[in-house]
Amino acid sequence: MLMLPPSPVFGMYPPILPTPPPTPPISRCYAPEDRLGLLLANRLELTSILGVGAYGVVYTAVDIHTNVLYAVKALNKSGLDARQLKFQQREIKLHHLASQHPNVVSLVRIMDSVDCTYVVIEFCPEGDLFSSITEKGNFVGNDPLVKRVFLQILDAVHFCHSMGIYHRDLKPENILVTDQGLTVKLADFGLATTDYLTSDFGCGSTFYMSPECQQPSSRSVTCYESAPNDVWSLGVILVNLTTGRNPWKRASIEDSTFRAYLKDPYFLKSILPLSDEMICILSRIFECDPAKRITIPELRQVIMDCPRFTMNPVIPWSTSGPMPVDYLNSPVPVPGPVDAFNTQSSVSSGSSQYSDFSSSVVSSASSFTEGYPDMDSVSSMSSVGFEAEDCKEFYPSEPIQVSEGHVIPYNLIPVY
Repeated sequence: MLMLPPSPVFGMYPPILPTPPPTPPISRCYAPEDRLGLLLANRLELTSILGVGAYGVVYTAVDIHTNVLYAVKALNKSGLDARQLKFQQREIKLHHLASQHPNVVSLVRIMDSVDCTYVVIEFCPEGDLFSSITEKGNFVGNDPLVKRVFLQILDAVHFCHSMGIYHRDLKPENILVTDQGLTVKLADFGLATTDYLTSDFGCGSTFYMSPECQQPSSRSVTCYESAPNDVWSLGVILVNLTTGRNPWKRASIEDSTFRAYLKDPYFLKSILPLSDEMICILSRIFECDPAKRITIPELRQVIMDCPRFTMNPVIPWSTSGPMPVDYLNSPVPVPGPVDAFNTQSSVSSGSSQYSDFSSSVVSSASSFTEGYPDMDSVSSMSSVGFEAEDCKEFYPSEPIQVSEGHVIPYNLIPVY
């Protein structure tokens, strides 16, 4: 009789399980609106969109525990090559170093996720300097306020230069306003560099580029100095503050206004209400030889000594009384160590600095030259007119190394 092998004990072999379903793909945010409502680090909720730029989106965010508002840059990582990622790391590193100065927007925290890096920054209450000049009319004709604010900008840029950081995109859109217009803060380090000599011609915004930053006409010109280029941009900002205009569209021989200025610096007085003292200051800033251009410490001194910038400055107080001593010289509050998500802030209006960060684009400061005539047709001043995904945080103990791998600034705040 045929003997069958004994049946296996039940449970000796595991039953065959069905093939598991494929792992669902990790969700990605394809539109700026997709991130609204996300909670970062179980604390920061993205509530609205401030602006959309070439490399990501800037949101308003609220700390759900303290109700303090912040701005959050969501820098895209998807689709970027190693070189582009390195530029992002450089922007974060240089902004972090520069934000030690009270007139630089504070970088509060860095958080990282699968598809983007979140940069949490100070949320300034009154938008940017561009809108303050063009829409609110807060500076034109108000020489004391211009002096106070421009000195703050000089100090911020000088601090950056002392750290070996050159901004390369100085313009009113990248300067934020707070303290009822009395305080300004430098922002947007997307084009900043540590290169004293740079070959990035055409870097920045056209209205604010120095002549040497334009595309070179000779192949023998291979680079230019970064610091004097920033000084030139500061000069254009000074004209913006005092007159609400740009001096020219481009500091190039092809620009008829700039050509006229090269022939005679006092030509600007025929189209803008500038004082003689201001013309002398601008002639030292708009020096075409970078080696002879005024330095920031020298510029600070001549600004301090300048009695008037424009022909008919407006005095914002009674001329019969003494000039408030603290109006120009009152110290700007220096923040202590950043206590992230536990500081006071105010709701900010929109800022164009938030709208197109980390990209070299034509500046919206074209509003300074709306209706700007070609100088061949200018005969008088009146011709121009004045017008919730997983989000981990990085706190490495070693300094940032932008040349190696994926790194994030360290020791920004304690981990909670």
